Amino acid sequence: MSGTLVYDGDCAFCTTAVRQLPKLRLRPGVVIAWQHADLAALGLTAAQCEDKLQWVGDNGHRGSGHAAVARMMLASGVFWSLLGTLLLLPPLSWLAAAVYRVVADNRSRLPGGTPACALPQADRPGGPQS
Repeated sequence: MSGTLVYDGDCAFCTTAVRQLPKLRLRPGVVIAWQHADLAALGLTAAQCEDKLQWVGDNGHRGSGHAAVARMMLASGVFWSLLGTLLLLPPLSWLAAAVYRVVADNRSRLPGGTPACALPQADRPGGPQS
């Protein structure tokens, strides 16, 4: 089982994070910035991708935010699969969703982040309304 992990390529924190996946032996299949992806083919919208990390599994399973991370883990071998399963089950899934939102809301302040990470897409250089 594998799939496609769709992240925000304009966010330095997000880009830094996805570059760490091979070091962690996480194997999502395809990792692509939403700005370079065929969103229609993936069944995604720009708004979904601006809001959260997205997972589109080859098996049809989808996830966003913490669920995207969990689904990627499910596709990455036994050890990661166990952790991914736990991240999808309440009450741990509730905590994971809250942690994901805190990280996403503060990504400009985290290592690898830049001020551009905090801006809405329309306000970024080269954004949809530029």
